[in-house]
Amino acid sequence: MKETEMGDRGSKSDFSRLRSVKEQRVDGSWHNRCLRCTLMDFERNYQVKIPSNQINKRSFSSIASVEHVSQDKLQIDPWFLTGFTDAEGCFLIRNYRDNKLKIGWGVLPIFKITLHQKDKALLEQIKSYFCVGSISKQGTQIFQYSVQSVKDLARIIDHFEKYPLITQKQADYEIFKQVFYLISRKEHLTLPGLQKIVAIKTSMNWGLSDELKESFPDQLLTPTPRSLVINQNIEDPNWLAGFTAGEGSFLCTIYKSKIKLGKAVTLCFKLTQHARDEKLIRSLVEYLGCGKVYVYKEVVEFKITKLNDLSEKIIPFFQRTPIKGVKLLDYLDFVKIIELMKNKDHLTRSGLDEISEIQAGMNQRRKFSDPN
Repeated sequence: MKETEMGDRGSKSDFSRLRSVKEQRVDGSWHNRCLRCTLMDFERNYQVKIPSNQINKRSFSSIASVEHVSQDKLQIDPWFLTGFTDAEGCFLIRNYRDNKLKIGWGVLPIFKITLHQKDKALLEQIKSYFCVGSISKQGTQIFQYSVQSVKDLARIIDHFEKYPLITQKQADYEIFKQVFYLISRKEHLTLPGLQKIVAIKTSMNWGLSDELKESFPDQLLTPTPRSLVINQNIEDPNWLAGFTAGEGSFLCTIYKSKIKLGKAVTLCFKLTQHARDEKLIRSLVEYLGCGKVYVYKEVVEFKITKLNDLSEKIIPFFQRTPIKGVKLLDYLDFVKIIELMKNKDHLTRSGLDEISEIQAGMNQRRKFSDPN
């Protein structure tokens, strides 16, 4: 990939297991390594076909309801936005050839979030929060919120200084911020300043393209060391709600069993992240008071499968600190199934059928009409 192309050398890593395990991603659409297809705004803002919401057999109101969540404020909590950025955001530096410039190279810092078209309304909320940037369509099903001008990026920097990232993405942000200040001082228009920026970029994300390596030999660069993020304390529960909106999964599995009905039901709430953030993921066990952590090479997963923990700890948590977007709909379906299982309905044929019908409209199987 050439640096003259809009290469997404951002801070959102793409790992094979991360792609395979994130069953909540809608339609499995991915874009230039940075895409995670996750959120859409409240049901009332879309023409949505939700099979599980068409079930009228019983009222699921004791734990959560669509009415309760749809009355939530549209304004995004700043910590929610930081948590969501820790999951979905991308900080990148684009170097491109520009013959109009004396040094022959231009530098463009970019903050962006790239999502499936179903999540366009969330991007609009993010844009409204920052009051800068633009939303553009990338291909047929992808929308991207991006901020590129130095003036506008000052708002982005201001937010993350007040509400800092806590995944290892914070290290990429710190590198991005260094380049931002160099550009603010016009140093990118000088050869020494450009070399400094390229050196900084060697430590960011996927490093340098072949073209940059050829144009800026190693002997001209002093790579900037990449810092390790130590402080990974969750300062506000809204951070976890935002992070869950990007990285979480609410899963229901119906499998063959030797019990009388021949099938059984298991539930799982999980958060998946690269192993470099294992410390943060492990801290969730203490923070939520339940769950277990599993490590698979480059991937770490936090899972909760016990019905009591899901009912008594996770559901109350997200009642107090709501999720936004399409993940909210999966959460509400998840709640319905929890209530059925608490009442032992999953041990009856009618209850199992009802759970099966709810499951058929969750996650990748949820149907939406085009928001455009």
